[in-house]
Amino acid sequence: MQIFCRIAAILFAGTALLAIVPAAIAEEVQQWSIFEFSLRGPASGNPFADVTLTATFTHAGQPPINVAGFYDGNGIYKLRFMPADQGKWRYQTKSNSPELQGKIGTFDCVQPTAANHGPVAVKNTFHFAYADGSPYFQIGTTCYGWTHEADEMEHLTLQTLAASPFNKLRMCVFPLRYPSKRQLYPFERSGNAWDFTRFNPEFFQHLEKRVGDLRDLNIEADLILFHPYERATGFNSMTPAGDERYVRYLIARLGAYRNVWWSLANEYDLLKNKTTPDWDYLFKTIVAADPYAHLRSIHFSQTMYNYTQPWVTHASIQNGSAVQDFGRAVLFRDVYNKPIVFDEVKYEGDVAERWGHLTPEEMTDEFWHATIDGTYVGHSETYGGDQNNWLSRGGKLLGKSPERIAFLKKIVDAAPATGIDPIDKWQNVHLGGKPGEYYLYYFGNEKPADWLFDLPRRGITAGMKFHVDILDTWNMTITPVNQDFTLSQPGRYEVHAQGDAKLTLPQKPYLALRITVER
Repeated sequence: MQIFCRIAAILFAGTALLAIVPAAIAEEVQQWSIFEFSLRGPASGNPFADVTLTATFTHAGQPPINVAGFYDGNGIYKLRFMPADQGKWRYQTKSNSPELQGKIGTFDCVQPTAANHGPVAVKNTFHFAYADGSPYFQIGTTCYGWTHEADEMEHLTLQTLAASPFNKLRMCVFPLRYPSKRQLYPFERSGNAWDFTRFNPEFFQHLEKRVGDLRDLNIEADLILFHPYERATGFNSMTPAGDERYVRYLIARLGAYRNVWWSLANEYDLLKNKTTPDWDYLFKTIVAADPYAHLRSIHFSQTMYNYTQPWVTHASIQNGSAVQDFGRAVLFRDVYNKPIVFDEVKYEGDVAERWGHLTPEEMTDEFWHATIDGTYVGHSETYGGDQNNWLSRGGKLLGKSPERIAFLKKIVDAAPATGIDPIDKWQNVHLGGKPGEYYLYYFGNEKPADWLFDLPRRGITAGMKFHVDILDTWNMTITPVNQDFTLSQPGRYEVHAQGDAKLTLPQKPYLALRITVER
């Protein structure tokens, strides 16, 4: 009774009745979760094009926030909002339809649960963090078409992700070139052609359900808005007005999900019907339409986008073995002064194409090189052929790199929360960490018999003692070194009692050293 009284109290006086979706009858909403309410409105004509609906949300001491509503079919309109501040929020709708105009209400934003850290944003120039300040170390994977599969396959993908180290999933909104198992498409048909002015709510309802499933696994959904891999539908060759309408509708539906990133396109330069000014305009559209400033980037094939543009939050790089080429990742950092994410460095697998047959060792190696360079990497795998693999469809992971990537995640989770950066990028390209605090020294496929304990001077003071662990990144072992290393003179570190500054190593590939200052 109390809930219904409250609903009645907040309705604007008028003839329209409020159609409530049960999930929206929440008097309290967690910070960074979704407040949603539904209104019944016009169903005739083309509600997607003819009806406008927005809401203004206000909170004491904060500027008002405007969000767009959307038509969800069957005469139902919805508005979603992600509150970033705790306390009481008020809202009021604005519409060109009298049935939707001037609806007012309130809700309380309460403390989030321990698993809810908020959306991810750029932190410390080259890194990421959640809204509550918790560090976020991007360990991504790619399943382009997983939301176009049957329920059984999609559930298997979610089970696999739940047991994996991955905390970001790159995924296409539009279907790929092979038939969609779900037979759901984002637009309605008009005769033999798609009507790009009318969306298919069922398609987007399914998409947002899967984005919510990822959120519940604490996995970011890096949504690829356009891609060149499906030409038969024409989804990638709409008019500029159609592109903008689609982008705005997608943001209205999914912008309130805290785990969303916007990847404007995959291999954008292969979409020949769009020019750089077109992509610039779509980026500006996202900035204007997204009140939450979710992370934004674009992925290329041959021609790099200008990642220095202010509307790009991080660089999404495809460049084969760029991470293995010591120093190039650091140059990208210097050029763009933003987080660098190598979303595609080829994939572990066994297909004939050059991009799909990395060995597990090579895939793992990419992650370690990127880490010490202060950048990030994305994984995927192609076992099973062109259309039946993790990259295309999801399902099960068959490769050997994910468990090694999980070992890396264990290491970086214990590293400084501010992120790992290259320490001496011109002289010592094997070394990353935080000077005077934490060091990761990675040997790659070298097999050294020993290592002279010598670190750059920056951040080091006389008398510092260091602890060393030998990390076998392939066999996933941590071996403490039972020696104390103490600074005896600037620039050179020696064993304190013995005067022997050499560390004996097992002469195996893919070794790393973790060196920490003892406190």
